[in-house]
Amino acid sequence: MNAKYKGEIIRYAVLALASLLLAVDYRTFVSWGALYPGGAAGLSMLVQRLSQLAVDFFGIKFTVPFGPINLVLNAIPVYIGFRYIGKRFTLQSLYVIFLSGFLTDLIPVDTITSFIPAADMARLQSDPFVTSLFGGIVFGFAIALCLRWNATSGGTDFIAIYLSEKKGRETWNLILGFNAIVLLAGGYWFGWTGALYSIVFQFVYLQVVHLMYRTYQYQTLFIVTTRPEKVCEAIYRLSHHGATVMDAKGSFKGEPRSVVMSVVAADDTTHIYALCKSVDPDAFIDTVSTSRVIGRFYLRPRD
Repeated sequence: MNAKYKGEIIRYAVLALASLLLAVDYRTFVSWGALYPGGAAGLSMLVQRLSQLAVDFFGIKFTVPFGPINLVLNAIPVYIGFRYIGKRFTLQSLYVIFLSGFLTDLIPVDTITSFIPAADMARLQSDPFVTSLFGGIVFGFAIALCLRWNATSGGTDFIAIYLSEKKGRETWNLILGFNAIVLLAGGYWFGWTGALYSIVFQFVYLQVVHLMYRTYQYQTLFIVTTRPEKVCEAIYRLSHHGATVMDAKGSFKGEPRSVVMSVVAADDTTHIYALCKSVDPDAFIDTVSTSRVIGRFYLRPRD
């Protein structure tokens, strides 16, 4: 029980760190470049900026908060999460959505940038490319951190995960379709510079997520071995994936061999390499990237 509670404490601490990074990114790079992160967060910022225009037009001294708007716009994605993905995963994501929105409205920009020299600050605030590049890296790192600890920042992430599990392949690029609508609206109302550099921001953050989060990336292993039973057992024990064993013969000496073929999640491959080598030090392993899997493929449950 102590180990379980310790694991949960670590999980929520990491998710709190990811929420803080998202809030810092929103308050600095995203704000400086008038960028749109994409998904519900990007739509929330568009609604917030339009609402602020209306408030300023009527001369009301009020700063429209980001957090409540983001919570409301996440209602439908959260429903999809509860219904189709998992209750625990969705509750942990709600924690990130609420905390990141709360911190975004709470943290003053001066506190975040107080340690940055004035010259560097001027460069960051005046160079939209640098702003979008670093903003995308921070955003992507925070999103990948959430995903690795079984949560998300909400919005279209829920929809992308749902489609990934249904279709058996990555669907993160489908997010760009929805984001394009937000960018067009933002460009129309607030100028095209921020909208165009938001494309850079979103491309960078998607590449960071793709690099760090590999659950929906697949690799096919071809393992030449004299101990196929042990290798299959090792693969199943680690990844819960089966394998196909094929008879083969070495071309040099003509000695009998077996080829074990198995499709596994990309983030399992490093551990499988080590485990296979431990049961057969002479095993030869060839890895091939797999773009799509059709058929029964085990995915770890989120709840």
